[in-house]
Amino acid sequence: MAKIKGRAKVLPVDRDAVFLPFQSRWIKDGSRIKLMEKSRQIGISWSTAYGAAERAAAQGARFDEWVSSRDDIQARLFIEDCKLWAGLMNLAARDLGEVVIDPDKKISAYVLQFASGRRIHSMSSNPDAQAGKRGSRILDEFALHADQRKLWAIAYPGITWGGSMELVSTHRGSHSFFNGLIREAKERGNPKKISLHRVTLQDALDQGFLYKLQQALPADDEQQDMDEAAYFDFVRRGAADEESFDQEYMCIPADDDEKFLEYGLITACEYAAGVDWQRGLEGPFTGRLFAGVDIGRKKDLTVLWVVELIGDVLYTRHVETLERMRKSEQEKILWPWFAICERVCIDQTGLGIGWTDDAQDRFGERRIEGVSFTGPVKEALAYPLRGAMEDRKLRIPDDPKIRADLRKVQKVTTAAGNIRFVAESTPDGHADRFWALALAKHASEGPSGPPLVASRPRRSGLGASLAAYPG
Repeated sequence: MAKIKGRAKVLPVDRDAVFLPFQSRWIKDGSRIKLMEKSRQIGISWSTAYGAAERAAAQGARFDEWVSSRDDIQARLFIEDCKLWAGLMNLAARDLGEVVIDPDKKISAYVLQFASGRRIHSMSSNPDAQAGKRGSRILDEFALHADQRKLWAIAYPGITWGGSMELVSTHRGSHSFFNGLIREAKERGNPKKISLHRVTLQDALDQGFLYKLQQALPADDEQQDMDEAAYFDFVRRGAADEESFDQEYMCIPADDDEKFLEYGLITACEYAAGVDWQRGLEGPFTGRLFAGVDIGRKKDLTVLWVVELIGDVLYTRHVETLERMRKSEQEKILWPWFAICERVCIDQTGLGIGWTDDAQDRFGERRIEGVSFTGPVKEALAYPLRGAMEDRKLRIPDDPKIRADLRKVQKVTTAAGNIRFVAESTPDGHADRFWALALAKHASEGPSGPPLVASRPRRSGLGASLAAYPG
C-alpha cells in the first residue's frame, strides 16, 4: 500500500475502496426516482457518471441515459467522467463527439456509445432537449436550472416505459422547485415516491472524504496539513458568506422569505458558465453603455457596474471593485469608463458628494447624475431592478460574491409603516454591488426617468479640462 499522505483523522473502513459509503449508497440505489441534496465537490457527479456508464454498458441494457447539465461545459465534463469510468472498467465505448439530436431546435448532445448499443447523451440545460426521449434521466445541478418545474415536467414522462430519474443538486433558495420536492417527500407523505439522499460536507468528512482528497492531492498542497476540523474551517472561510456556506456545503437552503431577491431570480439572470461577458475599455460594444457607481473609501467598497443595452436587455460588461484606495487612484480607473458611457449614476451620499461634483465638472451634468440614498430613493432604485430580473431583461455574472451581495438586501417595514432597505455589513462590503447595479439600471432609463437626486448647492473651483474626456 502506498504511503498515506495528509493528517486526516477519519479513515475509511476500506481504504482501498474506490467509493466512500455515501457514494456507494447513491450508486446502488435502484429507485425509479431518487434525489440527492449535496455539498459541493464531494464526488457525487463523479459517482453519478459511474452509475450511468455501468447501466448503459450492461449486457441487455434497455435504456439510453439522457443527462441534463447546467451548461455546455458541465455537459462535456460529465461525458469525460463517463469515458474515464468506461476505460477503468474495460468497457467498450466509442466517443461520438457532439451529435445533433434536434435540428429544428438546434439541440445537440455529447454522446458516448457502448458495445451494448446503449448511449449516454449529455446535454446542456435546455428543458426542450428532454422532450420525446425515452430512457433514464440524470438532471445534474437541478436547482441551478432556470426553470426547474418545466425541466421536471418534460423529463418525467420519458421514464413512463421504464428507466429511472436522478436529481442531483446543491440548493438555490428555499422557494426553489428542488426544495419543494424535498419538503413534499419529507412533510407531505412523499406522493412521488422519491428516494432521498442528503450529504453535507460534515457527513462526507465523517466518512473519510478528507483522507481520499489528501491521497489525490500533491504532497506539498496546503490541505495536507489539515485534519477534518481544520479543513471544515478552511472551506467555510473561503465561502462568499455564511449563507453561501450553509447552502453550498451544508444542504441548508437560503431563506427566500427574508430577502428582497430570491435565489432563483438571481440565478435565472446569470450568464451560463463559459460565456465571455466581460469587456475592457476597447470593447467591442454594439449597444449603448451605462454605469452605476456605489462609493466607498475605508469600510465599504467602491463598485463600478457597466451595462450595455442591446434591444431591451441590459448585459453586464464590466464590474470593478476598488478597496482602500485613494480617491485619485480610483479616478484613474473610473474616469475612462465614464468617458465612454452615455450616462453614469453615482451614489452621492456622504463621500459621494465630492465624487459627483468632480465627475460633473469633468464630464458634464448631462452625463453624470448624483443620487442621494434616502429611503424613498432606495425603494425607487430597488424595485425597477427586481422588475428587470423578473422580466429576464438583465444579465449578470455567475459569481459567488455578486450573488452574496445581491442577497444581502432585505426589505423591512418600520413601526410607522415605512419601507426600508437594509443590508448587513460584512468585510466584503455593504451590498455595494447591489446598489451599483441598481444605479446602472437607473442610468439606462435616461434623464426622463423619475428624478432621484436631492437638491444641494454645488461646489465651485473644481473644474478640470474637458479636452481629454469630452462631456
